[in-house]
Amino acid sequence: MATQPEGEASQQATTTPPSGLSELVLERYKKIKEHAETYPYVWASYTLVYGGLALWTVYRWRKLRKTEDRVRALQERLRKLVENEESSTSATSVRKAQTPADKTPK
Repeated sequence: MATQPEGEASQQATTTPPSGLSELVLERYKKIKEHAETYPYVWASYTLVYGGLALWTVYRWRKLRKTEDRVRALQERLRKLVENEESSTSATSVRKAQTPADKTPK
């Protein structure tokens, strides 16, 4: 029993903390890889759940973008129709305003 804490103390003394960012990332990668090899079903479930969530998010995002594009196109068509109607209405009102002035008796 007394040798076990001594072994842990010597192991902690021999491992040096990572000094740089790359060493920290490499150490973290090794821990994750070891954990994934030890518990493959846990990591498979993570992949399935978060992968499915990512796919659903991408699907909804693309559907939203397509809907927005359709709405923009319809708004543009509507704007052009309103402009054409206003220009034709203003042209006929100008013609109507000119016709009574032309028919005034002299």
